[in-house]
Amino acid sequence: MTQPPPANVVPVCYRHPNRETYVRCTRCDRPICPDCMNEASVGFQCPDCVREGSKTQRQARTAFGGSQSGAAGTVTITLIVINVMVFIIGIISAGRGAADGLGGGGLGGLLGGSTPLHDWGAEVPYFTARGSGIRLPGDSVADGHWYQLFTSMWLHYGLLHLAMNMWALWILGRPLEAALGRIRFLALYILCGLGGSVLVFLLAGPNTASAGASGAIFGMFSALIVILRKMKLSVASIIPVLIFNLVITFSFSGYISWQAHVGGLITGAIVAAGFAYAPSKQRTQLQVATVVGTLALLAIAFAVGLSQVPAVGTV
Repeated sequence: MTQPPPANVVPVCYRHPNRETYVRCTRCDRPICPDCMNEASVGFQCPDCVREGSKTQRQARTAFGGSQSGAAGTVTITLIVINVMVFIIGIISAGRGAADGLGGGGLGGLLGGSTPLHDWGAEVPYFTARGSGIRLPGDSVADGHWYQLFTSMWLHYGLLHLAMNMWALWILGRPLEAALGRIRFLALYILCGLGGSVLVFLLAGPNTASAGASGAIFGMFSALIVILRKMKLSVASIIPVLIFNLVITFSFSGYISWQAHVGGLITGAIVAAGFAYAPSKQRTQLQVATVVGTLALLAIAFAVGLSQVPAVGTV
């Protein structure tokens, strides 16, 4: 504890020497001015003591073990920004054909066309010569372009496709991020997107290119249902929207990848169940095991599917 000044000396704030004060920090006893006062349970504390005390204070966690910083929606906003930036890069890569990338493509012109970025990053399971049944080499997943399982999550066919997915991400992402925390929510999003991509590879067939965040979006639908049920909250507002989206998915299966939607839906339910129902004493360990286990299952499913793809020239 510091020694008090002589009786004839007026104490000044230790951070602002030009300000007189008779208030002292209840922890370190240093003089503090009104600008440096932080109200405590008893008296006031200086900024240094408040900062030091926060280091030893345990941060509040959500019901599922995540940091409460997720309430700000930072990861959701970041994901939206990344998707929008990738879309802009794709349009720029199209050069003179940029307008085709915005709209005027499939589904009566509602979807956009392919850009050079799509040609590189959209997911194509494998190629065959149309009508001949002969497997051809090319830029497909089966030809070693495994990155397409990931890159296809960030590409969209046209402005409407992007806008619909980003709106859904904004609506579903914020409550999930607030409930799970930033890291768990990001892991959920990535795994759901990969789950959709793996089912596309397994079931979509050759010569089909798919892209979009829809796998991750549908995974968030099922995850939100699991989280709400765990919290004993109503899912009445979510179920009809999910059913409507599934009806749209299968009604336009020629343009919409139902495999990505169903794959994301299943993955989201599995991951959310692991996050929500892990016992509190081993919660973090079991949640990590859920992420690793889900990733391993997806890798095994992909490996099995890859082994079933015919060799070049043998289909």
